[in-house]
Amino acid sequence: MDGRPRMTLTGMVLDAPDARELADFYHRLLGWSATQEEPEWVTLGAPGGGAGLSFQTEKQYVRPVWPAGPGDPQMSAHLDIRVDDLEAACAHAEQAGATLAGFQPQENVRVFLDPAGHPFCLYVD
Repeated sequence: MDGRPRMTLTGMVLDAPDARELADFYHRLLGWSATQEEPEWVTLGAPGGGAGLSFQTEKQYVRPVWPAGPGDPQMSAHLDIRVDDLEAACAHAEQAGATLAGFQPQENVRVFLDPAGHPFCLYVD
């Protein structure tokens, strides 16, 4: 060991105007179940274990703009989701409530926005 304390990434947290609403979207998208539910906090866990995805209500939440221009609220992170069939995954994402972003940077990647405006990418290798 190199002297560092043990650290384990347990998840990522997305702010939203309503944590429950955004968690419901990602439940529909990914099929993950809630492992923790509080009035302003929800955590979804991956079926096989690993890092989870949490959502917290932020009353002052400002929807990010992607791609951002000068003075726009910028995204601070995005999710990358590998898929087997890009066309089927895109149709599923839209059915779950996602919106296809107006700007698409690559051929094998589709950028979507979740209901709170967070970008996420569906991609094939």
